[in-house]
Amino acid sequence: MSDKIRVVIVDDHAILREGVRALLQLQPDIEVVGEGADGMQALEQVERLDPDVVLMDIAMPGLGGIEASLQLKKLGRRARILILSQYEDREYVRRLLKAGVSGYVLKKSAGAELANAVRAVHRGGLVLDPEVARTAMEEAGPAAPGEADPYESLTDREKQVLKLVAEGRSNKEVADVLGISVKTAMSHREHVMEKLGVHNRTELVRFAIRKGVIRVDE
Repeated sequence: MSDKIRVVIVDDHAILREGVRALLQLQPDIEVVGEGADGMQALEQVERLDPDVVLMDIAMPGLGGIEASLQLKKLGRRARILILSQYEDREYVRRLLKAGVSGYVLKKSAGAELANAVRAVHRGGLVLDPEVARTAMEEAGPAAPGEADPYESLTDREKQVLKLVAEGRSNKEVADVLGISVKTAMSHREHVMEKLGVHNRTELVRFAIRKGVIRVDE
């Protein structure tokens, strides 16, 4: 069984798919296992190949990237979705984050940057191009006067766990960094999500971005 990150590329431009495939195949830890030209083919490829990451365009004929992302989420597929788009449109970013995608990278991104984005979403992180990250932070405005800041309800240890989880670290990595057991790391993570009222890692990362816990321009 290969330990490589299995990727499916979905874009209606064959030449772009070929370019991205050639670029990713240079990486020793990434393998392109399939391609598709629209959202329906994306669903078929995920069903058939069970990839780790789907690298997908938004604007495609038929079923587009947003609709395909919603459908994959509904089906409960484990593949993480990384959007590769030429658009920096605020509404696109907002809708895709709500649809549960794990990343949004612009097509003009350099090769190494794209490979790193694939690795990051595979680890469970949220990847946002610096040019579109501002949108994620605009999602929620400042707290109303007198409203308690949920971040301040966290213990110091929980704040450390929040940062590490938001960076895409696994429970084992969190445990190793903090010198605690995996079980304790998992427990802290559950408490953090409970206190912040978030239900998945994407929501947690967005909270961390808004609070400046992690930077998205590094």
